[in-house]
Amino acid sequence: MGRQALVLKRVRSLFFYGTLCHLPLLRLVLGGLDHLQISKAVLNDHAVHWVAGQSFPVIVEARQQVAQGVLVRGLTDDDIARLDFYEGGYDYVLVDIDVRADNVRHASRVYKTAGDRWSLGAPWSLQDWVRDWSEVIMIAAEEIMQGYGRKDPQDVARWFPQIMRRAASQVRAGRMAAARSVRQDPGRDRVEVSAARRPYSSYFALREMDLTFPHFDGGRSGEVTRAAFVSGDAVTVLPYDPVRDRVMVIEQFRFGPYLRGDPHPWSLEPVAGRIDAGEDPETAARREVAEEAGLAIDRLLPVSRYYPSPGAMTEYLFSYVGLADLPDEAAGLGGLVSEAEDIRSQLMSYDALMQIVGSGEAENGPLILTALWLARHREAIRQGA
Repeated sequence: MGRQALVLKRVRSLFFYGTLCHLPLLRLVLGGLDHLQISKAVLNDHAVHWVAGQSFPVIVEARQQVAQGVLVRGLTDDDIARLDFYEGGYDYVLVDIDVRADNVRHASRVYKTAGDRWSLGAPWSLQDWVRDWSEVIMIAAEEIMQGYGRKDPQDVARWFPQIMRRAASQVRAGRMAAARSVRQDPGRDRVEVSAARRPYSSYFALREMDLTFPHFDGGRSGEVTRAAFVSGDAVTVLPYDPVRDRVMVIEQFRFGPYLRGDPHPWSLEPVAGRIDAGEDPETAARREVAEEAGLAIDRLLPVSRYYPSPGAMTEYLFSYVGLADLPDEAAGLGGLVSEAEDIRSQLMSYDALMQIVGSGEAENGPLILTALWLARHREAIRQGA
């Protein structure tokens, strides 16, 4: 998100230095730009830097440097309210400044960070941001602004990482090449949506649409209403030691089985977790194994990528077997306290794994799928080890 906003309704101009210099994003946030005067502008004795590890910049005082940006004039009360909502929930203070635009000095204001919440990274590049982040941020901003007038800005800040994961998953889906040898696929562009709603958006989201789609016989469906549970793409990893011929599985409380009424809502699973915005699946897989099991993976072997329940969920999984050293002391308790994780990892032989798959004690889809893949490839993996 661009880190500069308005909070006082009497302010009619603002200097933008970050992501909101990208006019398609500014247009989305404000709902239009036709009523505004927008000029290139500079702020002397300031510099703009990426926030380390984030997708947005901050502005800092820096003698003899110049911050490039835009001066936006003619902002209405509604513009100010929309900007305040989009940028709400962060530690910023409004500061009076003088900027130069069109070779004229203008009195304006800009938001600066209060305190030392953010660590500075490299000098900011709007061009790099457009290349690496704009597609994701535009999707995320659309979801954020659909909450305008209904949500608190603090909620936006709280769930922003989840919103970004969902947006990044949508971008990833559009870029992935899909195998097509037996499918008859009329094309996504032939689905016609007449209405779209987002009745819930928090850690997860719910989307509902009224739509029609083509039939295989050449006709079309009547208008139907469909809803789906929206979450970010995720990875699963089953650590496997080919020398000791053993795996590590984790056990943790799961709300889904609990809500279903399952008397045993603690689930046996592979390591799993969401892919962060800006991450690739393999990086996420290694991070999750380190966080949940305290392991370093030697090599990741792709098992499959798939929708576990495409009729009701957008979730897309990348499953792996992770080759690792699994001595007896590798098992134990783990998980991130910040994510309220309580994870018990345990080691079991390959034969014991196949026994719980056969008995039904393994009820987790990715664990079953990965175990069966391992059964098919185990001998070759062991010979290679």
